[in-house]
Amino acid sequence: MAEFVLTCSSTADMPESFFKERNIPFICYYFRMDGKEYPDDLGKTMPFEEFYRRLDNGALPVTSQINMDRFIEFFEPFLQAGKDVLHVEMSSGLSGTFNSCRMAQEELMQKYPERKLKIVDSLGASTGFGMLVETAADMRDQGMDIDSIHAWLEENRLRVHHWFTSTDLSHYRRGGRISAASAAFGTLLHICPVMNMDYKGTLVPRKKVRGKKNAIREIVEMMKLHAENGVNYSGKCYVCHSGCEDDARTLTGLVESAFPNLKKPIPITNIGTVIGSHSGRGTVAVFFFGDKRVD
Repeated sequence: MAEFVLTCSSTADMPESFFKERNIPFICYYFRMDGKEYPDDLGKTMPFEEFYRRLDNGALPVTSQINMDRFIEFFEPFLQAGKDVLHVEMSSGLSGTFNSCRMAQEELMQKYPERKLKIVDSLGASTGFGMLVETAADMRDQGMDIDSIHAWLEENRLRVHHWFTSTDLSHYRRGGRISAASAAFGTLLHICPVMNMDYKGTLVPRKKVRGKKNAIREIVEMMKLHAENGVNYSGKCYVCHSGCEDDARTLTGLVESAFPNLKKPIPITNIGTVIGSHSGRGTVAVFFFGDKRVD
């Protein structure tokens, strides 16, 4: 195994068991709800169902970025121990946290010039970002060095596709992800936007589909269009959801039927508390490797 530490942040939205089994330390984002601050610690402090129940009851959580000092506190023990670090972070198109990470890198490299601290802007979020981290862990465990993995991630991060839809558009509107008018008409007419991440790592509504079942089917069609080798795709694939497990199972079943070469069952993960603060309950998504995102 290559001698470096692979790290990421909690918004990779993978299960706690994944980080333990793959030996990937992570740094937590935080959110404030009902006057109290909580860590985004994979549902330990606040279970996911409790979080979404509070949203249903009108709670409006506010998330905070990870600042430079917290990144320094996170990275420095590894560097002091003589270890290099490869850190993968959530999209700079969604959060300013990557800039804080970059500033921490610059300061620490002045203090530890003999070490390597490489960071990657995943240009992704949630389990799509987590899937990129998992791929980096696979490469690390195959013995690839930190420089080669860093270069591969930079070259291939835009091949990770995020396609998703939601029935609750109020949180997307509150966060400025969709317009107030689109949210109002969408809710009134039962229109579910089919969205993805563009090449800048920002959320983009692509299609308007009436009814969530139809929107979920449209997501599968987008996967057929963009997945590597089309319906013969056999790479990594995840489905995640924000408090709507039935929708996730519906999407998983459709994907498994449409892509017979996928390893089954497709893992289903939870959208965590920080991403969920901006999505609300009702988002369901699929992530896979495909053609390069160019718009």
